[in-house]
Order: sequence, then structure tokens, then C-alpha cells
Amino acid sequence: MPDNNGKNKKELSTEMRLLIAFVLMGLVLFVTPYLYKTANPPASKGPDVTPLKTADVGKPPALATAVARKEPEAAEDAAPVQAAKEEIFVVDTPLFRATFSNRGASVRSWILKKYKDLNGKQLELVNQPALAKVPGPLTFEFRDQHPAVDLALALFAAKPTSDNLGIDYEYSDGKLIAHKSFRFTNNSYLAQVSSEVIQNGVQIPHVLAWRGGFGDPTIHNAASAERNVFSADGRLKTKVAKDAKNGPVAESGAFAFAGIEDSFFASVFLPKGTANVDLVTYSDSIPAPPDGKEVAYVGAGVGSGAINQFSLFVGPKDSDILRQVDPRLEQLIDWGRFFGFIAKPLFFALNWTNDRLTHNFGWAIVLVTIAINILTFPFRLTSLRSSKKMQALQPEVARINEKFKGLGIRDPKKAEQNQEMMALYKKHGVNPVGGCVPMLLQIPFFIAYYTVLTVAIELRGAEWLWVHDLSRPEQLAIRALPVLLIVTQFLTQKLTPPSPGVDPSQQKMMMLMPLVLGFMFYYASAGLVLYWLTGNLVAIAQQWIMNRVTKVPVIEAARPVSKSKRRT
Repeated sequence: MPDNNGKNKKELSTEMRLLIAFVLMGLVLFVTPYLYKTANPPASKGPDVTPLKTADVGKPPALATAVARKEPEAAEDAAPVQAAKEEIFVVDTPLFRATFSNRGASVRSWILKKYKDLNGKQLELVNQPALAKVPGPLTFEFRDQHPAVDLALALFAAKPTSDNLGIDYEYSDGKLIAHKSFRFTNNSYLAQVSSEVIQNGVQIPHVLAWRGGFGDPTIHNAASAERNVFSADGRLKTKVAKDAKNGPVAESGAFAFAGIEDSFFASVFLPKGTANVDLVTYSDSIPAPPDGKEVAYVGAGVGSGAINQFSLFVGPKDSDILRQVDPRLEQLIDWGRFFGFIAKPLFFALNWTNDRLTHNFGWAIVLVTIAINILTFPFRLTSLRSSKKMQALQPEVARINEKFKGLGIRDPKKAEQNQEMMALYKKHGVNPVGGCVPMLLQIPFFIAYYTVLTVAIELRGAEWLWVHDLSRPEQLAIRALPVLLIVTQFLTQKLTPPSPGVDPSQQKMMMLMPLVLGFMFYYASAGLVLYWLTGNLVAIAQQWIMNRVTKVPVIEAARPVSKSKRRT
């Protein structure tokens, strides 16, 4: 058999090999329990299989092999590869600091240095309270065939790389062999991960699981923002904790990537090659802040069989970063199903304005909103002219209403009243719902702004004047932007000509609309309130100019029909 230097050793006699085998077995049986406090698994009743040689244990999974033999000398070179105590290893780069434990070869902490949580601390992606209830992220999980040893508790032997940007973990008890390795680079959120599990020479399929939640734990109702994601047939699909309430649920396919995410961050595996990928969804009850009440957090396990070789992205859902790592990862940013065609260009417009002009996302929102209102001004102008004509038709509308006064909704003459009213509008070219056009135009942009502020990490933590984070509500005792919005909404309604024929009581009810909007926006993100407030200010300016420049048209009143003509 070749040694580590490639030279051939002299072949040992059968007696000597048996003697060495018995000595080694004695050492394993009697010395190992005192050193490692680890019990050997029961002997397999299947065919004799030689485990991996000790020299092969440190090799990558693709190079490690096991050969079946008929001779009962399978364990001659078997030796435990374990650690005596728990050891911590830290990968520290300019972008993140990941802390690993050799217990389960798992992650204990993953901090993104360039992002902060709501408490102003560097963002911790691992849900720390979950570590008391579930294994740490990236531990082995098994579905059908389970090894004799719980690898989540096993103490792996650790071998860091010379540059401290990687680590190899190995575990062996002579029958069960497990390997896991990580490789990182200094200025990338992308890592290389491999794993393999063999028991009695048989490879065991497994997944690497991140359980107990993921992402920013300090946001309100963090568990609801977390979900499993996978890209199948070019479309992003999701799973949540509720889907696994009755136990783990598995999806399988030729996924471009699979993993777990929250609103702004993701941990996803990208397979190498075209092999099928398994995504297992877990649901774990974990105490959630601030009251410690248990909440169901989603977990994700990803694997491709007994040997896993993945690229692993753990970082922000920044469009530029995702595109550089893999263009397919841009699917992680969900721009919305119905108004995504507005939300995505809107984000690019905000980003360009911030980069080239304002260097502040708050002022970028102001400028882009003004630009949107200028582009939609022709529709507003048509609406303003329609409102002026409606105002001039007030006497005629009042005359028709007086003519049919006291009619019930189901009265047949009510249809005649509506016909006369529509004939009046048609004669003078008036659209009775034209005044609603400006409001209707705002709705798609409102939804698009809401989406951008929800998924675009570039606006997370963006400051503007007294606002510390445009993606969240103001943190003042009395939020100033919603109060200003209420004032401007009152002014907008005051300057807008009243619609003719509207009952005075209805007009009074409409004056409550600013308060309703103020209540709704009081709990909205500051960026969304800033958008609506800016739109109100532009509308006030446009309405004031139109009221000054445009006069109410004079419409000749209809002449009453004489009694003589009626008789004829």
C-alpha cells in the first residue's frame, strides 16, 4: 500500500496484520471512551465493508472512496477522527464575520458588517434564541436514512486553512464518516460548501439546514417576513412556516437556487451542475421578542444527495451584488406581480437620481415624484377643466334634480333623470368621473413605491432630514410627515372645485378623508408618506395656478318650455 510520500511499504504478514488489528480494536474499545466520551455505534449486520482509510478522511468528498471486500478485515485501518472539546473558528472579512463551532460543524453567528439592525448594532442573521432549541445553521439533517450518531452533537475535528478563510470538518468513529468544508474570499458574500456522509461504506443522502429563522430579528413580527425560496422554471416560488406545520415538507427539482430569506437578506445555495436539488421546509417554535412568546419560524434544508457541492450566498438582496454573483439571483427581489412593471423602473429612477443628483434617497423621492406629476399633468389638466365645466353646470344639474325631487331609487322615473343628466354632460363634453382621474393615477405609483420601500435594500436605513430610515415609520413621538400630509390634503380638497349635485352632507363626509388618510399613513414607512406628501404639494401648486388662469365657463341655461307649446 502506498504511504503518504508515494513509496511502497513492505507487505505485512497475515499474523502481524491480525495482531495490529486486535491492538487497534482494543485501543478503540477501551481508550476512546475515556478520551472522547463517545460510544461506538453497534456493528452492522450487513456485508463487511471497509470504511475510509484514515489517510483518506482529510480529502475532499469527491476523492474519498470506500471499497467493499469479502475478507473480515474491514476495520484494520479504522480510527476515530473527533475532537475532545468544543472549538470555535471565526471567518472575519471586510463584509461579514461568521462564527463556526465544531459541535455539529455548525454556524453560531453570521454578522453583516455593513448593515445594522433596529438597535443600531451590526446585523446578526442567526436567530440567537433559536440555538437553544434547534441545531445551528448548516448542520446535517436527514430525512429517510439516519446515521447511528447524531451529527448535530458530534465534535468534529477542525482543520482551518492557512489563510483563515476556510475550514474542513471531519468526524469518524470507524463506521460513520462525515465531512464538511467551507471556503470564503475576502470581498465577496459567496462561499463554497461541500459535504458528504458515509456509514458502513454506504453514502447517506442529507441536507444542510438553516433552522429557527433568518434575517433581521429586530423588525416587527420578523417571523412573518421570513420564507423559503427556490427558483424553478425561471420563476421564484416560496414556502412559509405554515406549510410545514404538520412536519417537514420537501420540494425537489432542477432549481437554479434554493434557501431562506427575509425582506432584505438571503441565504441561498446555488448547485454546481444540473443535478436535482431538495429543499426541505421546517417549522420551529422559537421565543420571539419582546415578550418571549413562541412563534413559528421557517427553516430551510438544501441538499442534492449524499455528496453536496454548492456555492452559498449569504448577504444583502442588493441588485448590483446579486447580479455580480449570479444574474439568476435577481429573482430574489420581488417587485410584485401586478405593478412590478412600474416598481422596478421606479427603483432604477430613484437609484439613478440618488447616485447622480441628490446623493440622498429622501430628496430622490421628492424629485422623482415631482417628475411623475409633471408627466401625468396632461391627465390632471383634463380633470381640472372637467371640474370647471362641472362647476358651471351646477345650476342645470340643480334644475334637473329639482324636477325629479323626491323620487325613490327604484322609481321608474329615476332612469329618466339619469338620462337627462347624461345628455347634459354629453352636450357640454363633461366627464362626470373626470375628477377621480388624479387619484386613480396615484394608486399604481403608490403601490410601486410601497413595493420599492419593502424590498429595495438600498432604501433600508436611508436618512432624510430628521428621518433615520425611509423604509420604516418615523421614530418621533408625534410623526411630522403624516401631520403635514393631513394639512396638505385639506388644502387640496379646499382648492378643488366641488362636484355639482353632491349632497352637502356628503361633502362634509369628504372633508374627513384627510383624517382617514392621515391615520392610514401614520403607520406607513416615511418614504411612502413623503411620496404622497410631495404629490399633494405639487397638486396644490397646479390647482392654484389653474384656478388663477382658468375661468369658469359660462353655460347658457336651458329655457323653460312654455305652457302653449306643451299643449300643442
